[in-house]
Amino acid sequence: MNEPQVISENDDILVINKPTGLAVHGEGVDPTGTVVEWFLSRVPQARGVGEPRIGKDGKEIERSGIVHRLDRDTSGVMVLAKTQTAFDHLKSEFLERRVKKEYRALVYGAMKERWGTINRSIGRSTKDWKLRSADRGAKGHLREAVTEWECIQIGQYEDKSFSYLRLRPKTGRMHQLRVHLKAIGRPIVGDQLYAGNQLGEGGDLKLDRLALHAFSLVFALPSGEVQTFESPVPAELNAAIELLG
Repeated sequence: MNEPQVISENDDILVINKPTGLAVHGEGVDPTGTVVEWFLSRVPQARGVGEPRIGKDGKEIERSGIVHRLDRDTSGVMVLAKTQTAFDHLKSEFLERRVKKEYRALVYGAMKERWGTINRSIGRSTKDWKLRSADRGAKGHLREAVTEWECIQIGQYEDKSFSYLRLRPKTGRMHQLRVHLKAIGRPIVGDQLYAGNQLGEGGDLKLDRLALHAFSLVFALPSGEVQTFESPVPAELNAAIELLG
């Protein structure tokens, strides 16, 4: 397993840099090869911290310590709770939207403006119920979703345009950033689920991963102190950014 790196740790929380390709938890009771497995090997006393959740197979999912999650293919900063008190506090911080999240992403195409806000509710895709959609006609229960974005850089590689973005999600929906950027015609580079026929343009900037990274989290610790935790942009993403000139 490509193990997470520890950014910060105290008696209440563990903040990590999650590598791309590592799932946060398994769908069933077996947490093999996940953030949860690594976490429990390091903090065995945290087993059971959190809220029980039942999987599609009717078995409880082992997700001790997990307050929020990143997609398997997204890298970056995550916080894990070592105690139930810390979990309850952090869950409230996320639910009340007091946590400030910042991501970095490379997308296909040139953004037409310097910054903007995507305010589109997210439901199920009409083509594949396992995928999410922020397009017209999305099925199921539509949930509010808001993403602020800022364009850091625009460039070209192999005659294709790309943009490097700073993203600040104000809500925390599944696949929110990926779905929102697809909805405005600027899917994330290397997104196997949502990039469609743009996948592979410009050689995907020589990347073999999703170009999405959770850069920072700002939140109040259980002690009340507000801290910022950052995870540097990975070397392979920096190399892709440099290709843009």
